[in-house]
Amino acid sequence: MFTVYVLYSSTFNKTYTGMTSNLEERLKSHNELGKGWTKRYRPWEIVYKEFFDLKKDALNRELYLKTGSGRTFIKSLLKS
Repeated sequence: MFTVYVLYSSTFNKTYTGMTSNLEERLKSHNELGKGWTKRYRPWEIVYKEFFDLKKDALNRELYLKTGSGRTFIKSLLKS
């Protein structure tokens, strides 16, 4: 099982889209561990997730959410 997820940092009004096979550990990584871009905008909360059986389907959905249309969709979620 693979999960495509969108994180939101209300402190910085930033979103992050990713894909993982272990959402709980990945969220912990974004909020407590690791380094890089997401570290600067902590804390993160999950605002959207979708589940897929196939990795290729999850990757395709992640790529879509990173397009202009996908970002518009994500912004609509945040307005709700």
